[in-house]
Amino acid sequence: MMKMKKNRDFSSFRDPSGYIYYQDGVVMRYIYPCYFKQYDHLMRSGLYQELVEKGLLIPHEEVERDSNHILLKVQKIPFISYSYEWVFEQLKDAALLTLSVLQISLKYGMILKDCSSYNVQFLKGKAIFIDTLSFDFYQDNMPWLSYGQFSRHFLAPLILMKYVDYRLNSLMKNYIDGIPLDLCSHLLGRRGGFIGYSHIKLQNKSIQNHQMDGREEVPQVHISKKSLFQMIQMVERQIKRLSLKDFSSEWDDYYQNSNYFDAMNEKKRIISEMCQKISISDDSLSFDLGGNDGRFSSLIYHIFHNHVVSFDIDSNAVSRNYLKNKEKQTSILPLVMDFTNPSSGIGFANCERMSFMERGGASLTLVLAFLHHLVISNNLSFEMVSHFLSSITHYLIIEFVPKEDSQVQLLLKTREDIFKDYDIQHFKDVFSNDFNILEEVLIPNTKRTLFLMEVLK
Repeated sequence: MMKMKKNRDFSSFRDPSGYIYYQDGVVMRYIYPCYFKQYDHLMRSGLYQELVEKGLLIPHEEVERDSNHILLKVQKIPFISYSYEWVFEQLKDAALLTLSVLQISLKYGMILKDCSSYNVQFLKGKAIFIDTLSFDFYQDNMPWLSYGQFSRHFLAPLILMKYVDYRLNSLMKNYIDGIPLDLCSHLLGRRGGFIGYSHIKLQNKSIQNHQMDGREEVPQVHISKKSLFQMIQMVERQIKRLSLKDFSSEWDDYYQNSNYFDAMNEKKRIISEMCQKISISDDSLSFDLGGNDGRFSSLIYHIFHNHVVSFDIDSNAVSRNYLKNKEKQTSILPLVMDFTNPSSGIGFANCERMSFMERGGASLTLVLAFLHHLVISNNLSFEMVSHFLSSITHYLIIEFVPKEDSQVQLLLKTREDIFKDYDIQHFKDVFSNDFNILEEVLIPNTKRTLFLMEVLK
């Protein structure tokens, strides 16, 4: 990743008010003098206190101040995620959080100068606003200048996910400042309902009408504070009513249809016993790759009380996982991720949004009933998988599913068996190049084996 002075976070380079940097693993925010007045109003007006007390804004501590800068120590988010890794419900909650912060800000004479989805992260099952420098002074009759950005980052993907295809938030990977409204309008066609017509089609038509006359993206209008509140509240009500229709997906009922269901309790017991043999801190990260609905993520969370990121390719499974942990307010973060094509770095110099590999490794990683999909469905070798896992984790609990297992046989029904080295001994030989195998346990009444491993120093 491109390096900047003071380990500066590259994602903040566009902000003229300040930037984020890291000091011995601590998140620091540097504020320039041009933002002093806004920052002081945020802190002294009561806005910061209300937002933090309601759990809507990440807290900070002011550690240094002079005429040239203000320095804040900011609470760290355990794992940074991006909107193209979220399911519909996460994006919806992030949109509603942004509107809540906006409305509260107006009560204190401030407004959000930008409404990017990258200003939102997830902490203990809830969306939280992280950009302290997004607040600016509200001026009488000022329109909502960041309405266009809010539409691109939130309304466009939400409406496309609902009316066209739930996977279309992945377009955010291609458009770092949100899905263009003309593209969204084209993809919607005649779909989108009133919310699509009023916020996408009409706004896009206005942009097209004025794109050659030198005006702003949305023509400047005068709007009273009362009318602005009413507009924001209308958008909020419309978003709250949005929901996805039920749809089936490949892995959303995996545990219900698997012939392995009866061995689930034994598997949980063995994993719990393996976890008793290792030590990780409660501020560490655990990963669950192919975590489905998160039942084993939950097991790890309740053993170590740490932060768990639960990844799966299936949006239905991730949605159930998210809603469950949102209700319980756990430190489990479910995300959509394809580990044959994990999120890469995007933006200028591929550095504005970090790749999966750049966002920090895990103390413990679970790879349960997932290895055979990587190797047999996607032609990855044991060597490739082992090297990858050893680069992201210290401890590994991995499940080997042999060829004679019915789930592997299902995969082989549709393709030639070219996997002559797919056996447990070759698996152990290869993984021993990167890991020390601490324990090997056959799951009762199955031919599957669980391994506890530690990465070689």
